[in-house]
Amino acid sequence: MKKIYKNLGIIAITLFSFYYTEKIAILMQNKSPIMQSIQDIENNYKIDAVNASVDENYVIPGVMGRMINKTKSYVNMKAFGVFNEYYLIFDDIKPEISLEDHKDKIIKKGNKSKRAIAFLLEDGSEQIKNYLKENKIPASLLITENTYLNNNYFEQINNDKEKYHNVESLLNKNNQNKNICYVKNLSKEFCQKENKYLVEETTTLNGNNLIEVKKSIESGAIIYIQKNVNIEHLKLLVKEIEFKGLEIIPLSNLINEKEIN
Repeated sequence: MKKIYKNLGIIAITLFSFYYTEKIAILMQNKSPIMQSIQDIENNYKIDAVNASVDENYVIPGVMGRMINKTKSYVNMKAFGVFNEYYLIFDDIKPEISLEDHKDKIIKKGNKSKRAIAFLLEDGSEQIKNYLKENKIPASLLITENTYLNNNYFEQINNDKEKYHNVESLLNKNNQNKNICYVKNLSKEFCQKENKYLVEETTTLNGNNLIEVKKSIESGAIIYIQKNVNIEHLKLLVKEIEFKGLEIIPLSNLINEKEIN
């Protein structure tokens, strides 16, 4: 019994020693000029998270906040022996109300604070795709097994009702799966079962509604572009988006909750 108590005493002393050593290390770290400099500027870099907006059927994704990881930043700078903001390390701050907790809702637009929109393309028009590629404009393309390309310029979204899982395998194999599901074609129930982000467009550009679409453009919009769209109409739409100071980004970037880099 004495031996057991002795061993327990040794363990307790060891644990206390570790605890005490850690406290001393933290105290010394906080007194370091490097850490004090980090603490002086941490509020300059803090960005508050933006909550997602949720109603009965839809969700507008939030936006993650950001804060300095003081300990990691300190260790990073200590190796050089000097404070340098270039070596700051950041942590994301998840919104209290997040898309990740509401994946059963449909995303019809991205968060306005990103100052961006996304194009969702109906496959079939090489002229539209060539124009976007030549002008380095990103877009997300609805594909089937027959239209999948390994090195496609566009972000590819599985839209194959009959061979959905074949396309999933292709996207997963090449690390191209954005886990987005277009509910207008595959149904909300199917997309939920596959544990995807449920998406539908904010507005559609077709062959004869350019004026209406131009008027309705706002940050966060997901614009579905039909294959029969006149290329000149698409060019005018792009000019209007640029005029409004909005960026065109891939759909996966628009709906995720990370800030645009």
